[in-house]
Amino acid sequence: MAAICFLGAGSTVFAKAVLGDCMHVQSLEGSRVTLVDIDADRLKVSEIMLKNMNTTLGAKMTFESFDARDADKALAEVDYVVNAIQVGGYEPSTVIDFEIPKKYGLRQTIADTLGIGGIFRGLRTIPVMLEYCRIIESVAPNALLINYTNPMAIITGAILKGTRVRTVGLCHSVQGCAAHLCHMLDLPIDDLQWKIAGINHQGWLLEITRHGEDLYREIRRRAQLPEYVHKDTVRFEIMRRFGYYVTESSEHSSEYVPWFIKSKAPDLIERFHIPLDEYPRRCIAQIEAWDAMKEQLLADKPLEHQRTGEYASHIFNAIETGLPYTLGGNVLNKDLIPNLPYNCCVEVMCVADRTGVTPTYAGPLPTQCAALTRTNVNVQELTIEAALTRTRDRIYQAALLDPHTGAELTIDETIALCDDLIEAHGDYLPQYQ
Repeated sequence: MAAICFLGAGSTVFAKAVLGDCMHVQSLEGSRVTLVDIDADRLKVSEIMLKNMNTTLGAKMTFESFDARDADKALAEVDYVVNAIQVGGYEPSTVIDFEIPKKYGLRQTIADTLGIGGIFRGLRTIPVMLEYCRIIESVAPNALLINYTNPMAIITGAILKGTRVRTVGLCHSVQGCAAHLCHMLDLPIDDLQWKIAGINHQGWLLEITRHGEDLYREIRRRAQLPEYVHKDTVRFEIMRRFGYYVTESSEHSSEYVPWFIKSKAPDLIERFHIPLDEYPRRCIAQIEAWDAMKEQLLADKPLEHQRTGEYASHIFNAIETGLPYTLGGNVLNKDLIPNLPYNCCVEVMCVADRTGVTPTYAGPLPTQCAALTRTNVNVQELTIEAALTRTRDRIYQAALLDPHTGAELTIDETIALCDDLIEAHGDYLPQYQ
């Protein structure tokens, strides 16, 4: 019988997806599940919802909820930890990450992975995760931590470098990338074979075949046609210039590079269909929909669940049964991609089995792809170092090297922006020297 702890279980919809998937897995039947969150109301909703679904699906799991201050009890002797926390929430932290940069003329779309918003989201999340990991090291030293929290590479890299906890980072963008691309271009999606490697949110679709036939020539041709080009404008432009498609959406990708969100070229926003302030809009919509969703989840009727494409339940099953499962995971680069920095956090194909999750060798990226990706890795590595060493200069350096921030602001503006964000986030950040 497995034991699973879910950190951030107040993320009710996501908890439903991951733990609902587990309820469909025979090897996880009867598992002990502990739920942790700082929001007692949302945590209670999640527990009631999961118990309802557990009864409907006959999974025979047990559930117990814990305040985050009692995480040591929730984590004791668990086999698996799922992390989905968000430190600082929409208010105040996400609002701060968007509104203060606007005063400097710096606009963002999502700000959860890179850019000034991604840097500070990482800086306030890493200390919390390090504390959880200290607890895991003490009460569940053999547990496998599955990290879903963004910024993925920054958080996962910091955990792997700063603790002894076995960890793999998981995202949603790898498994659906090839099929999504073909679907947009009206290409069949049956029997697709593909290879992806890079970093989180900037994995490169290096190969894609169907029935053994290379599809890239036809993909590149169709992506330039008027009836298709508007569907994924930024990613298609990157593919046009660099030769390969990237895993994450156009709204994400637009803020990882210096070319699309330009205060001196506002026409690019319309030309490339870039949704500025997209993440705050999504947050507001979710907050406004919460009461109705809560009522629906708590309604006295059986809750069903169809298994999703999330990797977590497949990993748990592979470890419990020994039946191998292949996935895209975020791990440290131990020469897995030779032309990216050693020990940075990369996203490569991995194999889960009874021994855990083992990354596979991806090989070098195409030269131009590696060059672009290194500009993102620079920011991630400096942010991790800033958090692990509490060094203020490393924060400045991460921001100065960020492609989008550096393309818009001067050195003095960037440092002033960092100082303003450090002050505004207050107690959500530790002291930096």
